[in-house]
Amino acid sequence: MTNPAHPGRNLFVNLPVADLERSKAFFAGLGFGFNPLFADETSACMLVGENAFVMLLSREKFAQFAKLPLADPTTHTLALHCFSVSSREEVDKVSAAALETGATKADDAEDYGFMYSRSFFDLDGHGWQVMWMDPTAAEQGPDAATASTQEADTPA
Repeated sequence: MTNPAHPGRNLFVNLPVADLERSKAFFAGLGFGFNPLFADETSACMLVGENAFVMLLSREKFAQFAKLPLADPTTHTLALHCFSVSSREEVDKVSAAALETGATKADDAEDYGFMYSRSFFDLDGHGWQVMWMDPTAAEQGPDAATASTQEADTPA
């Protein structure tokens, strides 16, 4: 990375949902946990990574923070939410769990060799992508991962 991480910074993405309890159950089914210290009847703090969180907010609660009208995520894309998992197999497992619990398939799997992903729309229509990236690509870039794979495939 060209710029170091900023100590003490956290990422909070706020997401409006139609039915908070239904959304919590959906994301719990994908393996996410929640921080009860940052929750009430209108919000839930979903733990995504060490310093990354998604605040699931009732549409009414979200509207209190938003300065512009809320868009309908089933007709307008405002953001795509992507999270990584530890293996290609886990991409398939999480994606299958999402579809089994009410998500809609967004498209077919994408396989770039160094990166593999699947996408779905959650219960409210928000776009999500589950992805795995080769650790070499994550550290050194996709060209290094591709070169590493080509060297491993070349007979000695």
